[in-house]
Amino acid sequence: MAARAATAFERSQLWDPQTVSYRVVTEGGATMGSISDRELLEMARKAAMFAYSPYSGFSVGAAILSREGAVFTGCNVENASFGLTVCAERVALFRGVAEGYTEYEVLALWAPEPVWPCGACLQCLAEFAPHIKIIRQGEKDELEEIQLKELLTSAFFLNRR
Repeated sequence: MAARAATAFERSQLWDPQTVSYRVVTEGGATMGSISDRELLEMARKAAMFAYSPYSGFSVGAAILSREGAVFTGCNVENASFGLTVCAERVALFRGVAEGYTEYEVLALWAPEPVWPCGACLQCLAEFAPHIKIIRQGEKDELEEIQLKELLTSAFFLNRR
C-alpha cells in the first residue's frame, strides 16, 4: 500500500461530534468499555485503507455497532465485473451477521468525499437495523448524521407467514 498524506481528520484538533458513547463488549460478553461516534468514524477511516478499489479509485470504510456492543468494520471490494462489487457497509454488516449479531444501532462511514449508503446497502440495513443512525465524514471533517428511515422511506419487507 502506498504512503499517503495525513487527512484533515487526522490533522484536526477541533473535531468533536456529539459525546454519544456506546458500550463495547468482548467476544466473551464482558464489557470492554465504551466507544463514541468519533471513534467509530476513526475505525471506518482505518477500514477504508484496506479497500480494493482499482477501478473507481474511491475507497470507503464502514464500522457498524451491534446492539450488544460489538463493532465490525468493512471496506469496499471492487471487481472487474462491476456488478460483483460489494460496498463497505454490507461487508461490515455481513461480518457481524456471520458472527451471530442481527441488531445494530450505529453505522459510521468514511470516504474522501462523504457518502450515504447506496440503495442495496439501505435495504440490507433495513433488514437488521430499521432504526439505525448513520453518520458519515470525509477528509474535510464534514460530519453529518441521519436515521435510516429518512434515507429509505419505504423499505421492502417480505411478508413471512
